[in-house]
Amino acid sequence: MKLSEIKLQKKKQEIILSAVKLVNKKGSHGATMEEIAAELLMTKGSLYYYFKNKEDLLFQCHEMVLGQAISELQHYVNEVISNEQKLRKMIANHIRYMIEEKETFNMIIKPDQTFSKDYLQPILRKRNEYAAWFDKVIKKGVEEGEFTIKEPKIARMILLGSMNWIQQWYKLNGDKTIEDLQAIYADYLLKVVK
Repeated sequence: MKLSEIKLQKKKQEIILSAVKLVNKKGSHGATMEEIAAELLMTKGSLYYYFKNKEDLLFQCHEMVLGQAISELQHYVNEVISNEQKLRKMIANHIRYMIEEKETFNMIIKPDQTFSKDYLQPILRKRNEYAAWFDKVIKKGVEEGEFTIKEPKIARMILLGSMNWIQQWYKLNGDKTIEDLQAIYADYLLKVVK
């Protein structure tokens, strides 16, 4: 890779990281290209050198955050621990993303509210890839006798659906920390598969 290409990729990454922060603070519709550019001491016009439009930038934000989350799930799945321990870590990880990357991760839940048809299929594929890691652990847990659930896919939908709801009520200054919620949710949600 040429030096100019490396610099281009580095700048794109910097813009995406800044955009993720702003989107998580203001929401995908609330964050403007002007604000993202201002965070980086750039002009709005210079952002269009790196991204076609705001939707393209939001797509790249979504890709980066969801890609990181998938990578972390893969790591847990490959650990030499029980399926219950893997699922516990995956639950904790999902909750952390739902709280810390709320708006960016929210795009996975209702992508059609943010993205046009051009971006929808790649997002749905990535979302399915994310869900498949949960399916894999649940199915393996059933095969190895750790879990007794008869409908692994439905169990996964129950798990993810209940965790996704956290965004509706969680308050940063509430009486439960993220760690408290991770432990409580894992204890309750593991009962779904046992």
